[in-house]
Amino acid sequence: MPSFNYITGQAFFRDSFVPFKDANVSIASSPVLYGLSVYTVFSVNWNEAEKKRYAFRLKDHYKRLVNSSAIMDFNRFAAAWPYEKFEATMRELVARNNIEGEDVLVRVTVFVDALIAGTKIHDLPQSLSAYVYPMGQILPRAGVNVCVSSWTHGIDNVIPSRAKVNGGYANNSLIKNEAILNGYDDAIVLDAQGRVTEATVANIFIVRNGVLITPGVSTDLLEGITRASVITIARDAGIPVEERMVDRTELYIADEAFISGSSARITPIVSVDKRAVGSAAAMASGAGGTTAPGPITKMIAEKYEATQRGTDGGKWAAWRMEI
Repeated sequence: MPSFNYITGQAFFRDSFVPFKDANVSIASSPVLYGLSVYTVFSVNWNEAEKKRYAFRLKDHYKRLVNSSAIMDFNRFAAAWPYEKFEATMRELVARNNIEGEDVLVRVTVFVDALIAGTKIHDLPQSLSAYVYPMGQILPRAGVNVCVSSWTHGIDNVIPSRAKVNGGYANNSLIKNEAILNGYDDAIVLDAQGRVTEATVANIFIVRNGVLITPGVSTDLLEGITRASVITIARDAGIPVEERMVDRTELYIADEAFISGSSARITPIVSVDKRAVGSAAAMASGAGGTTAPGPITKMIAEKYEATQRGTDGGKWAAWRMEI
């Protein structure tokens, strides 16, 4: 069980470290009124044998924060926060919270720091906040039962998914709410053309005939850092990978399926719309369906965790940073 209590911890807010309880914005601020903020979440993983913490792909999370800010025209952020300053701040934040023996997440937000400014963005003050919280389980790690949502995914020309805009997650919240009310753990969302995009807060992969398949980055989805890691790990292991359009019906005949994300990690999908994943392949071979992770899902999950914790023999050392 997580022992770290973020409520009594330290946060970074605007330009200093403060108690978490004091890191607040006004009810008249642009983030509250209009959702004008972007964020990223990176993991800090505990290596028990070494008694060390490793941040996973911190520089890539910084780049995504810069890109999200650029898309939203938060034009002051990149100059005010070069990577060296960002890294130093994250190091101090983790050190101040003195976390040992468990995995945590760090959520970093860039927000328009103005009051009653209307829907304006350009050249308004922009600030950064960050806090640490326990990894926990946002989904059952053993596997999830999902549905295909009746809601449609937001499109790039409305609220771009490749920018992690807080206001855009109203769409995700409606999707998640519907799934939970209908007895599912999560949902898979289709775009306006009926193609598969992603889950509510994670990317999706399926396996068909030994090929790992995931929707391409132009399918109105977040260009996930975990997603990119999975693709690299799979290709290194000799597994063919296709980034392409994925039809809804492919979910029903996939041999394996899983979702990936900083919070979700690698979570197997057990069923889609109450149809067992892998059941078509199992029935064709005369066997029954199974809820156990498929071999490719299991292999990727194990390699991904080893990469995060630094137990991969140094293979992907460039992806992590002792912190």
